[in-house]
Amino acid sequence: MSKYTTIPRDISWLSFNHRVLQEAKDPSVPLFERIKFLAIYSSNLDEFFRVRMANHRNLLRVGKKTKKELDISPKDTVKNIQRIVNRQQTEFSRIFEKVIIPELQRHGIHLKRRLEMNAEESAFVEDYFRENMLPYVQPVLLVKDMVRPFLNNAQLYLSILMHQKKSKELAYAIVKIPSDHLPRFIELPDTDGKRTLIMLDDIVRHSVSWMFPGYNIDDTYSIKLTRDAELYIDDEFSGDLLEKIKTSLKRRHVGPASRFVYDRTMVPKLLSYLKDSFELDRYDVLAEGRYHNNFDFFGFPDFGLTKLKNQPQPPLPYPPLEDTSDFWGEIRQRDHLLHVPYQSYESVIRFFDTAADDPEVTHIKIVQYRVARRSRIMKAIIRAVKAGKVVSVFIEVKARFDEEANLRWGERLEAAGVHVAYSFPGVKVHSKLALVRRIHEGEQEIYCYLATGNFHEDTAKIYSDFGVFTADTRLTSEVSRVFTYLEHVQAPETPFEYLKVGKFNLRDGLEELINFEIAEAKAGRQGYMMLKMNSLQDPTMIDIIYEAAAAGVKIELIIRGICCLVPDQPGLRGNIHVISIVDRYLEHARVFHFYHGGEDKLYMSSADFMTRNLSHRIETTFPILDPAIRDRVLDYINIQLQDNTKSRLLNDQRMNTYFRGGGDLRIRAQEETYHMIKRELVAMMEEEVEE
Repeated sequence: MSKYTTIPRDISWLSFNHRVLQEAKDPSVPLFERIKFLAIYSSNLDEFFRVRMANHRNLLRVGKKTKKELDISPKDTVKNIQRIVNRQQTEFSRIFEKVIIPELQRHGIHLKRRLEMNAEESAFVEDYFRENMLPYVQPVLLVKDMVRPFLNNAQLYLSILMHQKKSKELAYAIVKIPSDHLPRFIELPDTDGKRTLIMLDDIVRHSVSWMFPGYNIDDTYSIKLTRDAELYIDDEFSGDLLEKIKTSLKRRHVGPASRFVYDRTMVPKLLSYLKDSFELDRYDVLAEGRYHNNFDFFGFPDFGLTKLKNQPQPPLPYPPLEDTSDFWGEIRQRDHLLHVPYQSYESVIRFFDTAADDPEVTHIKIVQYRVARRSRIMKAIIRAVKAGKVVSVFIEVKARFDEEANLRWGERLEAAGVHVAYSFPGVKVHSKLALVRRIHEGEQEIYCYLATGNFHEDTAKIYSDFGVFTADTRLTSEVSRVFTYLEHVQAPETPFEYLKVGKFNLRDGLEELINFEIAEAKAGRQGYMMLKMNSLQDPTMIDIIYEAAAAGVKIELIIRGICCLVPDQPGLRGNIHVISIVDRYLEHARVFHFYHGGEDKLYMSSADFMTRNLSHRIETTFPILDPAIRDRVLDYINIQLQDNTKSRLLNDQRMNTYFRGGGDLRIRAQEETYHMIKRELVAMMEEEVEE
């Protein structure tokens, strides 16, 4: 057992989500972007409760013997999570009501409640309700000892406290707020030159009395139930895994409760009645503000006010691959680095388009973890099959919340003639790899694209990732062996030398690299490593990082999300520095840099340092063999390490304090990275003109 402290995984995740919430109150962030961060925070939290909190709730129900075997107390964990979430929700409400709404008003946008409407607006709302909402609201009177209505997952409802007009007897009811059918924000008529909105919730509030004509309405409060999203496939190793996943998906939306949220101003007698009616206990319920499902802020109208949004940063072209008439020749000549979303994703799409249309290409292989709804890559793959090429696609159907979309793509690809392989029992395939085989002048050529992010055209616009195009046989031969394993589920006979692949040599390979730095430091030489990833949770990796710091290795960590490591502990000699960057783009790249006695070994990876990634997934970590690309990536990383605008310091206090080092010079890594690439592009174009 380690002598150093760690932070529980889910507590650290909540700290990450708080960093997202910080962006919503940052006055330097444009107003509509701040509203978007409220939506991201809420969407993140909803998924957290459907997955992680649902797991903790299940642990509360296990027997005493099982609980004794756990390293943590489920009850203490649930209480701690609820305490943190309650605090954050209070902050969320304050940001929305005290910061966002006044800012909207300052820009001529007014969000009205029902009691603030004038006569014309009230008439408009009443007409809107009758014409658009009446079929969807589904009013239900709650009666004790009767069959209770089913609350749909993440659906908004209005709970109603009322009394009969004749007998004055108390009554309770619920009404659906149909945000699944209609926009959450409705624009009211322009009466005085102002832009005025009302939320769908308040239109239902305004109309409740028509739905219960025999009652007087005392008050209304919004509620929402989130359901457990786990698929609960008891045995992945027998029977048809694909059919089990399909069957489980049908049950996902009727899973047990993982969170019941309610308006914190709700009177106790109504809350008590609702808990009894829906068989909820105290660990199920959480207070929020007046409105729920705040991920609907993604759809907040912008009224064309572009000044209240981020300034456009159109993806920059990558001419060497986008403009060339010899696509494969360019990759044969040298490796190429792509950094999205700063650079256009067109080079990746062209990789598949060119392969589909090139008569010399015989095979195309790709791993798909998450797929865009309208995927140009998938269309190219289907076109390739029709052109007579052998195309293999490995689809991971256990990619959470993308299972149905991936299954649909799998069926569509199979119908087109693509060879489709699906998930392994007990293992996820998370590698980001593509391969093209070509016969040119009688010789076989292999071209590969290795990346840190999915082959997803939409997320490539908002996720910061790296990808490398290569024809280097040291890499392409090993990528070929990864695909052979995925297709035949037979371990490669020859060990991987350059790639570090999950289930084979990934964990051992990473530990070997860290241990080299430890040995160097103990010998009095320089030991250094920089690890950039989404999450750092694996206990073994954390312990070896602690060991490295104690030995004198200088360690810089850039961790976007979960970070269970605590840097400022006695014995670590101040050798660990941890930052997290939350900004315009989601930091998704994994990059590992080891000084390695002056060799500067650099790797990119699909894997975070989480137990699930290192032990239970097929991940690929690949070396950057081209010195020019290595130096370029280190330039990007150094910019991030100097960020004193959007980086937060991570420590055991989890205060997410902004890092403000570096003197008076303001450095915002994502901004500076874009401008650096743009300057180089301009210089390249000017050089071509001169030639």
